[in-house]
Amino acid sequence: MREINKSRLFITGFLLLLTLLITACNGNDTGSNSDSGDQGNNQTSEVTLDSAKGEVTIPGNAERIIAPFHEDALLALGVKPTAKWAIGQTLQGYLEEQLKDVPKLEWNMPQEQVLKHEPDLLILENGTDSYEGSYEDYQKIAPTYVMTKETTNNWRKQIETFGKILGKESKADKVLNQYDDKVANAKETLNNAIGDETVAAIWAKGDQFFLFEQDRHSAEVLYSELGINQPELVKNLGNAQTQWNPISLEKLSQLKADHVFLLAEKGEPGLQTLKDSSVWQSTPAVENSNVYTINESSNWTNKGLIASEKTIDDVLETLTE
Repeated sequence: MREINKSRLFITGFLLLLTLLITACNGNDTGSNSDSGDQGNNQTSEVTLDSAKGEVTIPGNAERIIAPFHEDALLALGVKPTAKWAIGQTLQGYLEEQLKDVPKLEWNMPQEQVLKHEPDLLILENGTDSYEGSYEDYQKIAPTYVMTKETTNNWRKQIETFGKILGKESKADKVLNQYDDKVANAKETLNNAIGDETVAAIWAKGDQFFLFEQDRHSAEVLYSELGINQPELVKNLGNAQTQWNPISLEKLSQLKADHVFLLAEKGEPGLQTLKDSSVWQSTPAVENSNVYTINESSNWTNKGLIASEKTIDDVLETLTE
């Protein structure tokens, strides 16, 4: 009888141990699936996509990526480029916190410079005529994807397209949804803060002034996304053309904006010109101390997810104090 009880005890213990082992294995399997989880964010095989140059095969897990002037989209997806766009010493300043250790690549893509960075993927904008080399030249260096004109000009499309190229579709969806939430919250906050008041943005460069049209770079964020009202002078400008057109001080006297964002680097000659101008000093925004000078303004003169987020932050920090 005692031996039978021992056997039963042994069998029971063995079964208990076996159950624990199976449970542990199942738990480990769940953890493994969770870690590998979003397979859309972990491209392991090549993918073929349509581009402005026809179908292009993109290598899986490309690591050394160059997308000149469109680093915003890469960074939004958590990808640091191998080289960054530059015109001499001019950079996209609003991205420098994340790109300060990334080497420069001249804007016209000299082939020798591109070769030096040993890319395994190039993503180029539609206007390839501005590059030193041809599409075929760059294809010899690395697989090259040329964006369509629509994708080049639409940062949302860029996020979606880059997500497909890099196997980060779900990441693209996530950051776009987060951005939409940010816009909705900011719109409500600003409506409570300034109501129907109007806002304008002016870029001072050298001794010239450029009033943002309703769809010029960050102005699209102000007016189309945040729903801020335009002053009449901005409405009368119509849609932005490719070329910036400076506006005279005399014309600026007609700017009846309640608030003005003045974008100018420290020491910009135009700042002193405005200070000395009786025409400018008589505008409503100046008289009511509602002119806000922003020295690091490169996000205002670019389009991209990060640029737009930073512009929203600038507006909230200024208009909701």
